[in-house]
Amino acid sequence: MNHWSKHWRLYASMVIVGLLAGAFGMIADEMSEGETLLFDTSILMLFRNPADLTQPLGPAWLQEAVRDITALGSFSVLALILLLVVSALAFTGRRGTALFVAISVLGGELLSSIFKATFNRTRPEYIDPERILSASFPSGHAALSAVVYLTLGTILAGSTDKLPLRIFYLGAAVFLTLIVGISRLYLGVHFPTDVIAGWALGVGWALLMGVAYRVWELRHPQEPI
Repeated sequence: MNHWSKHWRLYASMVIVGLLAGAFGMIADEMSEGETLLFDTSILMLFRNPADLTQPLGPAWLQEAVRDITALGSFSVLALILLLVVSALAFTGRRGTALFVAISVLGGELLSSIFKATFNRTRPEYIDPERILSASFPSGHAALSAVVYLTLGTILAGSTDKLPLRIFYLGAAVFLTLIVGISRLYLGVHFPTDVIAGWALGVGWALLMGVAYRVWELRHPQEPI
């Protein structure tokens, strides 16, 4: 088996990382020039109540449910998940994997914060300014949920040889990532380009860290992490 046949997944992942980085850069450039305003506004209007643009469409119970969903991408919830997962991995002797997960998530948070500070985009006008804790671009909820859930989904998928289970773990990770991002649009706390850029950043970072993890395994076969 030649080198390409053995490691094609690594090369494919790196290509995808490059494409996602390019997509993020393109969105950021267009957003900075104001070229995305029409697109952003048009999509957000799909979720707003025409009679009161400060309110999303739908009954009160739906709005409350979406707030619960969006909490799945909050720093507090993800930090708790990170703490529990890292502790479980460490207690079962997988300290290297625990360190990898911690670096992945904390690195994703750092990247998101740096880009928020760099672009300093104002949030949509539909929310109370007193509730704004950070800039709008990119969406931290979208980025971090992608990093956390995709990283955990990949680890779980790698723990089984059963294809249906692998598909389930990865599918669940993608589903959680998507609904968190969509919830940010429904609540009107982010522009669509914020969420798309957050997804691109989070997925790209998760893939990059996955490649780093795999490269370590290949170079240190006697030192499993």
